[in-house]
Amino acid sequence: VSMGICAEGGTPGLFRAPGCILVPSSGLISSFSWSAGRDHPMRIIEKKNSSEASGGQEPIKDPLQSVEEWQSYKEEKAKMESEDPNWTPVDPDKKEEEFRNYNKNPRYERVRNFYRLNHLNQTYDFVVKMKKKYAKLSRMEMGLWEALELLDTYVDDSDPDTNLSQLMHALQTAEAVRAKYPGEEYDWYHLTGLIHDMGKFLGSVYGEEQWCVVGDTFPVGCKFSDKIEFSEFFKHNKDVNDAKLSSKLGVYKEGCGLSNVLMSYGHDEYMYQVCVQNNCKLPLQALYMIRFHSFYPWHKEGEYMHLCDEQDLAMLKWVKDFNQFDLYSKADEIPNRKELIKYYKGLVKKYFPEKMKW
Repeated sequence: VSMGICAEGGTPGLFRAPGCILVPSSGLISSFSWSAGRDHPMRIIEKKNSSEASGGQEPIKDPLQSVEEWQSYKEEKAKMESEDPNWTPVDPDKKEEEFRNYNKNPRYERVRNFYRLNHLNQTYDFVVKMKKKYAKLSRMEMGLWEALELLDTYVDDSDPDTNLSQLMHALQTAEAVRAKYPGEEYDWYHLTGLIHDMGKFLGSVYGEEQWCVVGDTFPVGCKFSDKIEFSEFFKHNKDVNDAKLSSKLGVYKEGCGLSNVLMSYGHDEYMYQVCVQNNCKLPLQALYMIRFHSFYPWHKEGEYMHLCDEQDLAMLKWVKDFNQFDLYSKADEIPNRKELIKYYKGLVKKYFPEKMKW
């Protein structure tokens, strides 16, 4: 691995994130494999006890102790995730207005229950606790491609538009970006499409409950917008009874910038921290897409603009642009992983170090 400072040049109009100085110089990321009878190489270092479990709930058993347990876990997960064996998200004729339709959907009850738990438990204090819990990224090390493959059985309960694994959704999104922006100068955008949801590692590997991993995000520490999906469930959130935390500005100042706002905890913030702390070479636009792509009340509804600074407003158009690929690609044909793996492994090598902290 060689060190070098990220240039300010490159594609016109791109920003470089501060501190991005690590440049990998050799070696493709190794394939994900292990042998039966040995400790799993991705075994979680810190075991979760009852006090650390999400929201005080019973912790999920770590399934990654042996190849036999992992295969059993995948089979069990597949059974749990199939509501209707005849339903498929692949629909080339699906209209834009039919996406994110939470009412007329075979996954409605699953999604509704997810947001009930999410809005009950995502409090200001909870977010502070979770950010502290994962702040150091000291639990394990592995390559980015290895981590991506661990999402192959993870299905997002908050998503009404797909029951495919997150790895398949990642490839759909990346290929949708690549189709519209095929040039090499946008290869960072292709890679962003691939990795944008990798923070769901929190659920697939660390066993966090889905309500603190996936779903739309929103600020905590100030008034909840009624434009947030299933906002009626916030009446059970303890922060609504706090005069300060339920006011328009709450604990923030006008124009303070989204980087200074605590968002409901989940995969967006976690993956953003993974990228920054591992000194990735992605531009600032990519980091905004990763950190705020689930912030629908902002980029779709125009809420919380009073908290934004000039940089947030400049980056908003990029987050909006990315959303079309994240959302509307879910009805596309399932990509052929074998045909794409070489291209995307090359991008991983270009923009990320060989080994990363998680």
